[in-house]
Order: sequence, then C-alpha cells, then structure tokens
Amino acid sequence: MGKDFEHDHPGNWKWGIFYFNKKDSRLIVSKQIPMLGWTFNFAHPISFVVLALMIIIPVLWVFFVK
Repeated sequence: MGKDFEHDHPGNWKWGIFYFNKKDSRLIVSKQIPMLGWTFNFAHPISFVVLALMIIIPVLWVFFVK
C-alpha cells in the first residue's frame, strides 16, 4: 500500500502522534514511521467509539468477570 500525499503532511499530525485528517476516509492508517505500526484517524467519528470500547470492555471484564 503506497502512502498518499496527505499522510505525510505535518498539519495532519497533532503533537506528532495523532493523525487527524477529515479528507481521509480511512479509519486506521500507518504511523509516520510504518515500522512502528498503525494508528487511528481521529477525524473519523468511529475512531472514538472503537477507542472507548477498547478501554471499557477490559475494565468491565476486570470488575464483573472473576
């Protein structure tokens, strides 16, 4: 998969680690250094839902499943 021109634009990276690009429809994008993995496009509305579920489910699991 090749990078698009918007991915490398520094204005799309908040604090250098959070990708935020409303023009990009992808939910998950590679990090600036692809060897480090993937990140969410925080301009995509579903990214916050997925992130919340990734936090809530383990917390609920710890408290309710023993």
